[in-house]
Amino acid sequence: MSNNHFYACILAGGSGERFWPMSRARTPKHLLKLLSDRTLLEETAGRLEGVVPQENIFVLTNEAQMPGIRAALPGVPAGQIIAEPERRDTAPAAALATGLVRARDPKGVVAILSADAFVTDSRCFAAQLAAALVWASRIDGLLTFAVTPTHPATGFGYLELGEEMGREPEGGVFRRVRRFVEKPDLATAQRYLASGQFAWNAGLFVWRVDAFLAEAERQAPVLADFIRDFPSGDPTAFLASRFSALPKVSVDYAIMEKAATVATLVAEFDWDDVGTWTALQSHLARDAAGNAVRGPVAAVNSTGNLAVSSGRVIALCGVKDLVVVETPDAILVCHRDAVQDIKKLQPLLPPEVR
Repeated sequence: MSNNHFYACILAGGSGERFWPMSRARTPKHLLKLLSDRTLLEETAGRLEGVVPQENIFVLTNEAQMPGIRAALPGVPAGQIIAEPERRDTAPAAALATGLVRARDPKGVVAILSADAFVTDSRCFAAQLAAALVWASRIDGLLTFAVTPTHPATGFGYLELGEEMGREPEGGVFRRVRRFVEKPDLATAQRYLASGQFAWNAGLFVWRVDAFLAEAERQAPVLADFIRDFPSGDPTAFLASRFSALPKVSVDYAIMEKAATVATLVAEFDWDDVGTWTALQSHLARDAAGNAVRGPVAAVNSTGNLAVSSGRVIALCGVKDLVVVETPDAILVCHRDAVQDIKKLQPLLPPEVR
């Protein structure tokens, strides 16, 4: 159910360094066609259809990615794609999104989404997002989404879930958030999973602009000033003069953790933040030896590998648990247990392949 007071801001400024060599400064992860014939950004924008009017969808990115964003989303007017002057973490991005919407519609309700999450059940996602926007329009609080854990992940933040706050027929169950928890160690993550009282923090937020402003005034006055002063016209000059002075901090730490009321909607759709190359292994076809492949790949006596080719044949012989990614100008060979360290290669790489 689309509503003229509903808005969406897609955060699309990440670098995706862990997806090198396909991900580059100008074409990061969300601009890659990793799992379908559309980029992750296109998939994200497509899931908003029928929930948020096209004219109310904004994309927050950076100057380097502007050409790629515009090419991926030709239906989004250029004025709705905003370049942040520099990366300042999610609290400034949330303030920018809130200020942008508030300057246009003081009654606006905004959903803030990452550009690179992978969801296959778009219908369920749309129904739950619509329910979240309606719910947030009624409460003097902030809303996030909770993803039921499937394994004891140590790469996600968690939410400790409290009592049920309400239900929507097609929207699901709303619960109170008792606390936000940073990324845990394995033993703690195992306890969280066993308890059934913790969920992954999907980094998908919904709030009325005045509700977020009220929390910012109480907890982070510099963010509140930025939101109040946000102009209704072209924000380029305003961002150039004010954005870089905002604190480089996450929205969880700056606002959400100490907010008076935080509700969460328990996601009934599948969700994957596709954080590393190995995340693709559960989404790509596998051969009889458990190799997940895309493109021309030949394998002999090789098991548990991920091989992604952009055109040239990848031949695997007598190897296991490797990640091999081929592009026209670079090749990655990495053990699956080291994928988190791929970003450490960046300073060692020639500028032309970063």
